[in-house]
Amino acid sequence: MKRTGKIVGISGNMVKVECHSFIIQNEVAYIIHGAERLKAEVIKIRGNVAETQVYENTTGLVIGETVEFTDELLSVELGPGLLGQIFDGLQNPLPQLAEKCGFFLKRGVYMDALSDDKEWAFTPILKEGAKVRAGDRLGFVPEKTFKHYIMAPFSLQGDWEIASMSPHGRYDLTKPIARLKAGDGAHRDIFMRQNWPVKIPIEAYVEKLKPHSTLVTKMRLIDSLFPVAVGGTYCIPGPFGAGKTVLQQLTSRHAEVDIVIIAACGERAGEVVETLKTFPMIVDPRTGRALIDRTVIICNTSSMPVAARESSVYTAVTIAEYYRQMGLNVLLLADSTSRWAQAMREMSGRLEEIPGEEAFPAYLESRIASFYERAGVVKLYDGSLGSVTIGGTISPAGGNFEEPVTQATLKVVGAFHGLSRERSDARKYPAIDPLTSWSKYASFIDENKMKAARETLRKSYDIAQMMKVIGEEGTSLADYVDYLKGEFFDSVYLQQNAFDKVDEATTKERQIYILNFIHLNILKQEFIFQDKAAALRFFQRLRQLFRGWNSTQMGTNEFMAIEEELKVAIRERAKELIGKTHA
Repeated sequence: MKRTGKIVGISGNMVKVECHSFIIQNEVAYIIHGAERLKAEVIKIRGNVAETQVYENTTGLVIGETVEFTDELLSVELGPGLLGQIFDGLQNPLPQLAEKCGFFLKRGVYMDALSDDKEWAFTPILKEGAKVRAGDRLGFVPEKTFKHYIMAPFSLQGDWEIASMSPHGRYDLTKPIARLKAGDGAHRDIFMRQNWPVKIPIEAYVEKLKPHSTLVTKMRLIDSLFPVAVGGTYCIPGPFGAGKTVLQQLTSRHAEVDIVIIAACGERAGEVVETLKTFPMIVDPRTGRALIDRTVIICNTSSMPVAARESSVYTAVTIAEYYRQMGLNVLLLADSTSRWAQAMREMSGRLEEIPGEEAFPAYLESRIASFYERAGVVKLYDGSLGSVTIGGTISPAGGNFEEPVTQATLKVVGAFHGLSRERSDARKYPAIDPLTSWSKYASFIDENKMKAARETLRKSYDIAQMMKVIGEEGTSLADYVDYLKGEFFDSVYLQQNAFDKVDEATTKERQIYILNFIHLNILKQEFIFQDKAAALRFFQRLRQLFRGWNSTQMGTNEFMAIEEELKVAIRERAKELIGKTHA
């Protein structure tokens, strides 16, 4: 018999439901409004009243309407067919939803995330009699360019025995592919699809390891100075229009990961539409196929119901953990966590909770931490490694990094890539400020060279600030040369041309090679000039040569010719200066 309750209070998307039966924390409920069934989640229980957040517009709801409780937690469907899909925060497939509802999506309409009709070519791995536990691989099906492993349900307790296994063949998601038997004689049919609660991490692995290898994003500023680790966490705070979304899109295209999951949790619809339009047409440089083939997009724009922003974040990270269980490296990009935090603030206000700083809930830090803690490298039962790397953008009002969401995030992430309004206004891309950003992870670049590069940038910035006060004429020639070195390094190495096919992504080998060249021949080189004008002309010439070098394929004759021209320019200048000093 279904448990039901009655609406006793409505405040925006928060609805109070009175129920004289038991109520489960975080269970899903449906509000019956005429022919509509509106999905909600129990977020607080006070006596016999459940306070629920509704994932739909609550216009028209009235006191006394019936609410049905489901005994189920908010869950997602996991199985073959996720790649290349575009879902909303509740995992409804948006293209199919648009076909059914038309241009404007109707509330209360829900669809299965995975199609029951499509058949998959299943190949078994284990045989009858084999012992299995939660997360063990039973077989696989081909999905895009990957082997999609069909795993024992993550909810299994203890060891089970395979009573029967389906042979190689084509099956849809409604047909069992195996039957398991427990020690007490209980049986359970296994399907290629399984459900998992989004707010409970998947922990079907041997151990969680410390991130140790660098995630190559092919963004020179990130990889060389402020690296991200495979299985690590990082955040990108910055003011509006500083390039957060563009940076995420280029990272998703070029980062050396297997799967990319984009969670658009509350961003403007225009930015999300651009992503939806461009990703299916972008050619993946790794596979030569469409980039969408190894991407899952969870789309919940600022115009969608506020409560669904929270579900979109958890839906995305659960799907990321699912593919991690297959031994794949997954990159999850959340854009933006500020919108998610604002949704939490709104719900907290409606629940009449005591507010924290700037009216955010007191548990803001723990919620953000619990999200980022689901990243990591895990050792699976078969000895292989899988990882989830989480990168979240933050949109602080006015670019103020002292606000609560940014500060709460900085306490838990391993790298901070702070975008600067000054750099973005100066058309410097990426607009990551090299003076305020930091990383706790190791890079593939030699640590001493990283420190020397940062020191050059710091010295150049200090001299630039001094020049604003006393002018260029009040600066010594030596200081002016140090200033030019920092400007040169910033211009030719830290900045990349996103519209150039070569310069938009730099491989690990090329970054090491180029930085070594700059370090030895320019940053550590002592230049002596007759005057500041001569120094300026020299670095301007180097800059022009270097920009042409950045746009040239490594290893080609043209690449080697430009390199030789750079060496000659540096060598000739040094000879000229040395001769004059000896004279």
